[in-house]
Amino acid sequence: MTAELLLAVGKSYLFVFAAILPILNPAATAPIFLGLTEGASPSTRALLARRIARNMFALMVGSMLVGSYVLEFFGISLPIVRVGGGLIVAAAAWRLLNASHASDDRRTVLAESFTPEQARRQAFYPLTFPISCGPGSIAAAITVGVALNDTRLALSLARMGGGVLALLTIGLLLYLAFRYAQQLLKPLGEAGSVIFLRLSAFILLCLGVQIVWDGLSELLRGLLA
Repeated sequence: MTAELLLAVGKSYLFVFAAILPILNPAATAPIFLGLTEGASPSTRALLARRIARNMFALMVGSMLVGSYVLEFFGISLPIVRVGGGLIVAAAAWRLLNASHASDDRRTVLAESFTPEQARRQAFYPLTFPISCGPGSIAAAITVGVALNDTRLALSLARMGGGVLALLTIGLLLYLAFRYAQQLLKPLGEAGSVIFLRLSAFILLCLGVQIVWDGLSELLRGLLA
C-alpha cells in the first residue's frame, strides 16, 4: 500500500508539473515582468518576485483543492468537467502555439516605476493576476484537481499531495525566473524563448487532448452501461 501511495504521489507530481508549468510559463512571463517593473530597484523586484510566487501558489492550490467541491455543489459531473477543462487547456495550448511575441506587448502599457509601497499594493493585481496566473491557469488547476480525485481517500490524498508539491516547485521556478530574469534571459535570446514556448505549448496540447479523451471515455462507458 505504501508503494502504491508513493507511486501515486510521483505520478501526480509529474502530471501537475507538466500540465501547469507550460501554461504559466515563467520563462515567457519573465520579459513581461521586466517590462512592467521598469524603473524598479533590484530589491523591489526581489520583493515582487517573492510576493508573486506566493500569491500564485495560494491561488493555484486553492483552485486545485476546492474547485472540484465547488463544481460538485453545482451538480456538474466529473466527466463533463474533464471534457470541458481539457478543451480549455487544449485551446490555451493552441493559442500559445500560434502566439507571436508582439501580442505580449500590449501588457507593457501597465509599465511604471515601482516603489516598495507600490509593489506591495500591486503584487497581486495585475502582476499575479492576470499577468502571471490568468483565468486559463485557474481553469487548468481545477481540471487537474478533478483528474486527481479518486474514490479511495488515501489515494486521493496522496495524489493531491503530489499536486501541491508540484505547484510548490512551480512557485519556486516562478520566483527564480522573476528574481533573476535579467541574468537568465541574456543567454536564451529571443529565438530561444520562442522555441521553448512552442515546445511547452505542444506538450500542453497533448495533455489537454488526453484529459478530453479520459472524460469522453468515462461518458461513453456510462452511456453503454
